[in-house]
Amino acid sequence: MPLPPASVPSFVPDASPTRHADLRAWVEEMRDLCQPDQVYWCDGSEREREQLTQEAVDQGILIRLNQEKLPGCYYHRSNPNDVARVEDCTFICTRTPDAAGPTNHWMAPAAMYEKLYDLCRGAMKGRTMYVVPYLMGMPGSPLTKVGVELTDSIYVVLSMRIMTRMGQVAWDELGANGKFTKGLHSMLDLNPERRFIAHFPQDNTIISVGSNYGGNVLLGKKCLALRLGSYLGRIEGWMAEHMLILGVESPTGEKNYVAAAFPSACGKTNFAMLIPPKQFAGWKITTVGDDIAWMRPGPDGRLYAINPEAGYFGVVPGTNFKSNPNAMISMSKDTIYTNVALTPDGDVWWEGKDGEPPAECLDWQGRPWTPASKEKAAHPNSRFAAPMQNNPALAPEANDPNGVPISALIFGGRRATTLPLVFQAFNWIHGVYVGATMASETTAAATGGVGQVRRDPMAMLPFCGYNMGDYFRHWLRMRKLLKRPPKVFHVNWFRKGKDGKFLWPGYGENMRVLKWIVDRCRGRVPAYETPVGWMPEPEDIDITGLEVNVAELTEALSLDVEEWKREVLLQDELFFKLYADLPKELIFQRELLISRL
Repeated sequence: MPLPPASVPSFVPDASPTRHADLRAWVEEMRDLCQPDQVYWCDGSEREREQLTQEAVDQGILIRLNQEKLPGCYYHRSNPNDVARVEDCTFICTRTPDAAGPTNHWMAPAAMYEKLYDLCRGAMKGRTMYVVPYLMGMPGSPLTKVGVELTDSIYVVLSMRIMTRMGQVAWDELGANGKFTKGLHSMLDLNPERRFIAHFPQDNTIISVGSNYGGNVLLGKKCLALRLGSYLGRIEGWMAEHMLILGVESPTGEKNYVAAAFPSACGKTNFAMLIPPKQFAGWKITTVGDDIAWMRPGPDGRLYAINPEAGYFGVVPGTNFKSNPNAMISMSKDTIYTNVALTPDGDVWWEGKDGEPPAECLDWQGRPWTPASKEKAAHPNSRFAAPMQNNPALAPEANDPNGVPISALIFGGRRATTLPLVFQAFNWIHGVYVGATMASETTAAATGGVGQVRRDPMAMLPFCGYNMGDYFRHWLRMRKLLKRPPKVFHVNWFRKGKDGKFLWPGYGENMRVLKWIVDRCRGRVPAYETPVGWMPEPEDIDITGLEVNVAELTEALSLDVEEWKREVLLQDELFFKLYADLPKELIFQRELLISRL
């Protein structure tokens, strides 16, 4: 196991950088439980980053990459049994199982605390416990939350520094009496049978053990920003959503902001960092956030959103200068790569990267690899963690504590048939129904049969920290707090023709659909009513310069009533599971759709 850095100070309660008595008492309690050799209070300084990075390199936790090609970048390999989020080991520990709901794994809080404390007892002997203070959100925002993560992983400390506003800024925000989320993480021995990610919403606490994969151990991300965040949002009157936020600026300077939810493998990061095609000269797309949106009603009755993160934790394979040039630039410096391939000259490579594959390299497990190898060089879920300041398209408003006003909410999924390229919901309640029933077809990389339709309401099924039926009810209740709610849309970039080929080119060309959405929000373009929502005529989507012809666009926008009748029946699986808690408004929306069909 990694030894603690020799230069870090030993634990002295009175020397801690916070006057917060409850926090200091909790750290002391966890020190007694985990028994680390020493405790280090992080300050987020540049000197600290250099010290801990060097320590991680010396211990073999990080590998320094070619600093001429990738300045400030480092490489990390995780244990081969620890490469992704583990839903089966993720628990919502509320006082009753009904509060967690049928879509979450549940355990009684007392039983889970006992189990996890037994695992953590003495688990940090020979290690350092790092006290990592961080903000989700920017200083001074009414939505910002303070978290403190105790961890025995330098990789976690350095990643949290990228992904959050970490260090003294968090101590300043917390003060002597502020509320904070407690987070305890220990790698233990990385045994999958002793791997748990447990959330205690009613205690504002997270405990993660047995993993060192980012999605399970960077406790500010999915754990606080979504699972606990969704619970807190319901109580406090705001929304924590698995959504990107982007800005659309026209050549005349008009700005609009949209938030969009997509399940995995549906182009979420690419859409967040979209570059308009040449035909849209003068248009700008800026990235407020690529993954998470916290949204609250503003004083003018509109919905305002912030990105609570400070970095991007993105999937690498398939990313290149054609699919996402802004992501490539974002990860070109000060980035931690995890589980990609390592070339002999200290560069990184993955399937789908620009250029030819290297003649030889080390794969994500450190084994020799050549293009003739049968296994992939980079793990399909290999990641990059990069500061958002690296993004050349970063929105100037990304650090605005008041957030940006949202004009449109977009839901989307990967569907080869049935779902048209784009349609608009009739109203907010219908929009909630559209989001609640969104789905994607599984790909070869997913568990289960290829093409199987899986429901993922609002792309939040793995991330909602309470009963999903109550989550839908919270969405419906938010409408009462908004005088000018966003319009709601659904898109499907993946519709295929009879020949099995995609009807829409996607990537930057999605700007053409986005422009129609923005124009609808501004009341500039017409739409016609269909059983599923408002839709554009083919001539309302600008296809100038595209290889797509009007016939193909018409097919991408077409509706098949018989397919939609089957779609309604496919929704039953999730609705039956949630039926006891399902808001009646959604049941009525389903009946209205059936009657229109």
